[in-house]
Amino acid sequence: MPKTALIVWGGWAGHEPKQTAELFAAALKARDYRVDLETELDVFLDADRLARTDLIVPVYTQSTITREQESGLLSAVKAGTGMGGWHGGMGDAFRQNVEYQFAVGGQWVAHPGNIIDYTVDILDHEDPITAGLGSFAMHSEQYYLHVDPSNHVLATTTFSGEHAPWIEGTVMPVAWKRRYGEGKIFYCSLGHVESDFNVPEAKLITERGLVWATR
Repeated sequence: MPKTALIVWGGWAGHEPKQTAELFAAALKARDYRVDLETELDVFLDADRLARTDLIVPVYTQSTITREQESGLLSAVKAGTGMGGWHGGMGDAFRQNVEYQFAVGGQWVAHPGNIIDYTVDILDHEDPITAGLGSFAMHSEQYYLHVDPSNHVLATTTFSGEHAPWIEGTVMPVAWKRRYGEGKIFYCSLGHVESDFNVPEAKLITERGLVWATR
């Protein structure tokens, strides 16, 4: 049986949710997934559908989710459905919902300097998500996040302090994996816009992470 993925996109248009959702829908289909794309959060109210889904990908920056929708999503993940995503689509989706943030393992709080040049360093060279990759350059938002210390961190970035002197030298997770109940969680802070995934390492880490998170 093919794996099933549900990509739910919407929210702030500046993060190109439709384009990035379609990019990774195609990547998963190329790996023989059956992929559904939806734009309404009410899909999270369908417990039977979520129970049959192996991977949920939220792409929904700066949005609001009802308690019932959140409960549906998180109950499915706790029961074993995987969840993975990138940048603000997953890491800044629902600012008012701390249980959702607890599941993700972090929440965006700043990107000092906005679009800048920075380096991503691989921390775990043995993990299948990051194996074979070395440090690489990005020209995008360098996310500063509040993160869960229990995350298994795969890649990091170091802040220069140029745009916020008080964080000079801070090493910040870029990609991690974790558990929430029985579900596997993957997050990567790269991917401000679709063209960020023209950096091969950024796309590969994200794609591999989604595969890993799949039930």
